[in-house]
Amino acid sequence: MGQPGSARMVTPEAVALEFQTANVGSRILAYLIDMVVVVAGIFAGIFAVALLGQATDVAVPDWVAITIVLVLLPAWWLGYFIAFETLWRGRTLGKAALGLRVVTTEGAPVRFRHAAIRALLGLVDIAIASGFFAVVFILLTKDNQRLGDLVAGTLVLRERSGLAAPAPVSFAPPAGLEAYTATLDTSRLTIEEYQAVRTYLLRAASLPPGPRAALALQLADPLVARLRPPPPAGITPEQFLRCVGAAHQQRQRQATPGPWAPAPPAPAPPPAGWQVPAPPAPAPASAATQGPPSPAPAPAPGPPAPAPADAGDGGFAPPG
Repeated sequence: MGQPGSARMVTPEAVALEFQTANVGSRILAYLIDMVVVVAGIFAGIFAVALLGQATDVAVPDWVAITIVLVLLPAWWLGYFIAFETLWRGRTLGKAALGLRVVTTEGAPVRFRHAAIRALLGLVDIAIASGFFAVVFILLTKDNQRLGDLVAGTLVLRERSGLAAPAPVSFAPPAGLEAYTATLDTSRLTIEEYQAVRTYLLRAASLPPGPRAALALQLADPLVARLRPPPPAGITPEQFLRCVGAAHQQRQRQATPGPWAPAPPAPAPPPAGWQVPAPPAPAPASAATQGPPSPAPAPAPGPPAPAPADAGDGGFAPPG
């Protein structure tokens, strides 16, 4: 039986969230509960039609009864899953009982399109094949997805798990390095690298001084050669990592504005028939008015200035 997998998502605040995907056992139990509800609804509909025929003393032909049943079965089956997952944010009665929820692969709530695709393909991998294809796909895929999940781009997550609720953490630049952090470009930083930096910054206070400095050097050295601008002279590897964490979070917030941010107004076009005048070109100076060039003053003699150190070329020095 498949084991619960781990799904990783990253919020706009550059916070990595870990979720557990539902395994085969929990999904089968949730589906059985849903099928009890579906079958009960089908029998209730058939019983209502029979009572209506007896009350009106109208004999319902067999072909009409068979047609009603053939239409009622798939319509109620599809309608149950589509309506519940769309209106209840990815949950049905069975999923709610087992603590499961359907979300998109980006972590957003499912919509009618996702629920409809999952329900329609459920006729193939669950209803027609008696669940054989669904079990095979869940066991063979990394995120425990059946065919409907793969096509719709959804995941079934476990809401009630032993994982602690993730909390966003904000990193502030070290004192005196605010200006450098504001200019640091972290566009080449991958999600895995940011997660490593984030994990170190959260656990740095609990590490001994020796391993703490060595681990900071190990994480900072590959980044200082790729991120620009290079750190100023005298900065430690841990301070550089704090700058990276703060700059990356700030960049993610700027790249994902809130829905309330209005779009900048477009410039109004000039009226029809008007022409925007081009700026006048500067008049060339005549040779008579230019005169001979004045010589530049000679610099005062003094000791040569030292060459600026570039920390991005040689990386950080190993801790002594």
